[in-house]
Amino acid sequence: MSTPIVQTLGEFAEEARSKGLPAELRADAARRVLDVLGNSLAATGEPPAKAVGALVAEWGGSGRATAIGHAEPLPEPSAALLNGTLAHSLDFDDTHLPSVLHPSASVVPAALAVAESRGATGAQLLDAIGVGVEIAVRVGMAGYDEELGNSVFFERGLHATAICGALGGAAAGAMLSGLGADGVAHALGIAASMGSGLLEANRTGGTVKRVHCGWAAHAAVTAAGLARTGLTGPPTVLEGRFGLLQAFCGDQYHLEPLLDGLGERWELPGIFFKPYPCNHFTHAGVDAALRLRGRGLEVSQIEHIELGAPTPVLRTIGEPREDKIHPRSGYHAAFSGPYTVAAALLGGGGLGLFHEDFTDEAAADPARLALAAKVHCVPDAECDRIFPHQFPAVLRVRLASGEVLEERVSVNRGGPGNPLSSEELAAKFRLNATRLLAPGQADRVTELVYGLPSAPDLTALAEALRAAPASR
Repeated sequence: MSTPIVQTLGEFAEEARSKGLPAELRADAARRVLDVLGNSLAATGEPPAKAVGALVAEWGGSGRATAIGHAEPLPEPSAALLNGTLAHSLDFDDTHLPSVLHPSASVVPAALAVAESRGATGAQLLDAIGVGVEIAVRVGMAGYDEELGNSVFFERGLHATAICGALGGAAAGAMLSGLGADGVAHALGIAASMGSGLLEANRTGGTVKRVHCGWAAHAAVTAAGLARTGLTGPPTVLEGRFGLLQAFCGDQYHLEPLLDGLGERWELPGIFFKPYPCNHFTHAGVDAALRLRGRGLEVSQIEHIELGAPTPVLRTIGEPREDKIHPRSGYHAAFSGPYTVAAALLGGGGLGLFHEDFTDEAAADPARLALAAKVHCVPDAECDRIFPHQFPAVLRVRLASGEVLEERVSVNRGGPGNPLSSEELAAKFRLNATRLLAPGQADRVTELVYGLPSAPDLTALAEALRAAPASR
């Protein structure tokens, strides 16, 4: 009988915990922590974060885990729920391909809660995050179907970010709780019954999707805790007849990507950082629009815009068309190909587009809506060939003169082949963090995060985060 997959993953986690990750992987994990914290600090005033904050305040309870915007520590699951919600609320979190999920927004909040509560060192935190992210994206990769050219989770309307993120966070939490291979395997087995999330809100509205990563982090912390106190999970929870992959993906899953090169070839360093706070499917269109703007395109001369994209993403960024050219809120605008192209052509903030471009007021701006109405989303064969190993797009703009301008983006900004520089990542964090913190406080958080490999514990970082006010 072959070794169950969760047992193999548990052994992978135990080896990383005992030996520690290489310095370059710890450094990458620290960059993930900084990115998550910046996105979270910027999101404290968002309605879903306020709703979750009010709920965890009602729950009460004493604890040893920091929740951003709360002066007093909370129980681990409550802190993870709130921080995970914050991390995903602005759609500014990192993305892995081809699994098409956002791993850090679940794994980092879960790991932070357990690490602080258990008195872990900074290096132990980073090792757990590295392993948790790796497990999350590899489970997601098992649900990618090459013939389909897309994630089976996504095709079925399932949010792989939350489903797989619960598993990755549980592995991280189990490591930080001192569990060995068997304990990590049980944590994974328990978390597999807890992860969930539907993508319909991307199409037609509702704010629940912003809580998906919070719920995944909450589930992860709970699963790790239950494994620590003796609950067990099924050994074949991933590959079994009634296991996670069969239940969510039917017969379209593939086990090879889950285990191939595990511990030797890491997915972690190739995960995309987002330069713009909107759905990643829109980013190549934004890149193309910014290039056209840089070429001196006069918006007043535009008659028609064609946004070519991979066929599977059009359901998210192009349909229903009326909703995409008239987004009902700033949040919905972040999932609109027409709106994001229009905003970029007119000139946005930050690294090209920023939070001020996704307020309700910005989404109702007549100039942006008039330009968005000229954008027509169509499938593009070359984009289909590349997706989902990149998020490609092509933008064709017909001017009043009859001239057609084109920009094709095959390798979009923020990932392998076109990464954000250290300066751009620092700028992203500072712009995010200073929506809530004074510049000196933001610099202090940066210093503490990059010092995690040698930090004896998380006390100083937790104190810096608890100093943040509850909302901007």
